[in-house]
Amino acid sequence: MDQERKPVDAAQVQRSLRFSKLPEPIRLEDTVEERPAGTHDSVSGAYNADWWLIRMGGI
Repeated sequence: MDQERKPVDAAQVQRSLRFSKLPEPIRLEDTVEERPAGTHDSVSGAYNADWWLIRMGGI
């Protein structure tokens, strides 16, 4: 049997080595960063229940 040999392209070899396998899986715990949204400002005063209404122009 006569088999034809094709010339090997260096770029094709690099692509096949790079894309021949999937990347390592990443755990879901490694994709989430937990930190507090903001600190409570206890120096300036007490909690204002109507702050959102004042801030958004409802009053």
